[in-house]
Amino acid sequence: MFYHVLKYVFIGPLLRLLFRPRIEGLEHIPEDGAAIVAGNHLSFSDHFLMPAILKRRITFLAKAEYFTGPGVKGRLTAAFFRSIGQIPVDRSGKEAGQAAIREGLGVLSRGELLGIYPEGTRSHDGRLYKGKVGVAVMAIKAQVPVVPCAMVGTFEIQPPGQVVPSIRRVTIRFGEPLDFSRYAGLENQKAAIRAVTDEIMYAILGLSGQEYVDEYAVKVKAAQAEQGGQPKKFPKLRRRRRIRAR
Repeated sequence: MFYHVLKYVFIGPLLRLLFRPRIEGLEHIPEDGAAIVAGNHLSFSDHFLMPAILKRRITFLAKAEYFTGPGVKGRLTAAFFRSIGQIPVDRSGKEAGQAAIREGLGVLSRGELLGIYPEGTRSHDGRLYKGKVGVAVMAIKAQVPVVPCAMVGTFEIQPPGQVVPSIRRVTIRFGEPLDFSRYAGLENQKAAIRAVTDEIMYAILGLSGQEYVDEYAVKVKAAQAEQGGQPKKFPKLRRRRRIRAR
């Protein structure tokens, strides 16, 4: 109930008015049945903009820190995420990852939309990072399609450290659903889940036009922190041609 009040009365109309999102490929979202929407993650605003433009309800696996913040702000943030049905996920280790997969499969078993950011964290520099394999495990186990999604422009409106987003137009782009039924029963095979994850990330890359880094974002952030915040050097990567959703 509260989810729909926020989406259709308060937050949804406000976001549409302020950011005037260009929406491409919305027809690729299934009208019913379980599916995973896998997207890049550039900004805190992503949590609000994508759900605001979808016709169906979507449940995200949200990091546990959103539910445990201190003070009044922390309590308000936790209350908000709980009220819209988001699921807290502990990202501190392998067992935590298994718990996240169980939660995600529970959402899919109910025939709902599950939202996930395969990078596992927000991009700190606007580039697209290597995806974690949890999304592949869930797609194969649940035998559901994966719809790639690209948020374009959200890094510019709210980069890391900026509390209030700038008012600029953004684009939300969905690609054709990816079918991984050929991998049925291989969710425990490392080569298979890596291949599925890479195919998902390549589809996101084609939609977003970002520069790709074949390393996990959390490791790159940690390396930069050890260097006193100095950016880690990477070889120049070719910017892939953007593939527009039909």
